[in-house]
Formats: sequence, C-alpha cells, structure tokens
Amino acid sequence: MDNRFETFTVLINRISRNIRKIKNREMADLGLRSAHVSCLYYLSMTDGLTATDLCEKCEEDKATISRAVDFLETEGYLTCHTKAAKRYKSPLQLTPKGKSAGERIADRIDGVLEAVGLDEEDRQGFYRDLGAISDRLEKLAGRKEGI
Repeated sequence: MDNRFETFTVLINRISRNIRKIKNREMADLGLRSAHVSCLYYLSMTDGLTATDLCEKCEEDKATISRAVDFLETEGYLTCHTKAAKRYKSPLQLTPKGKSAGERIADRIDGVLEAVGLDEEDRQGFYRDLGAISDRLEKLAGRKEGI
C-alpha cells in the first residue's frame, strides 16, 4: 500500500508548523508572534486593509485577527482612525513603527524564501501545483456528501 495520504498530510503539516516557528523565531526580538507578522506584512503591502481583509489574506479566523490587531494597536504598530461602531470594517494604517517592522518582515521573508533554494521556474511550478491542490481540496471540503 502506498503512503500518499500520510506523506501528503505530514509534509503539509510540517511545512505549516515550520513556517510558524520561523515567524516566531525571526520576530521574537520585536515581541511579535506569527499572526502579528502576517498582519504587518499584508498591511505593509497594501496599507488601509480592514480586519475583515486581514482574515481573508492571512487565512485566520476573526478572533485571531482581532487579538492581533488589538495587540498591534496597543503596541503602536498600527492605528485605526475611524471610531465607528463596526470597527472590524474600518481601515487600519501602519504607524512609522509598523512600517519599519513591515520592511524588516519583508526582508526576512525574502531571506527565508531564498534559503528554500527553489529557482524561479521550480518555484512557479510548485506554487501552480500547490494552488491547484488547494483549490481541489477546498471544493472537496465544501461537499456535504462523501468523496
């Protein structure tokens, strides 16, 4: 019997766990955790995202993003100029401290991705295949009946 299921799930889980460990290690000196890193990264790429946008981009639940946004705002990394009742839909902006952290995060991400060692052609093929797998699994996960 082949071990496709075990190999696939173990490797995906290992990749996810190692990404989280790398984020936590690389940002420990800033006192940031994995979810904080993702929020700062996406905000530095597209300033003015809402918490709802961050949930989608980071693939995190509302509670995780809410805690991350609260922490980042309290620590001076971002601000929300709108004091609306539905704060979750209010745009978030990076402060100078947040912009600096975002640049540092982007540099470290580039270093990690370079250390992975895929050339451009291999990387594009890998992302294409991984995207196709993700899309298919998402469709399967949405089914109510069995596979």
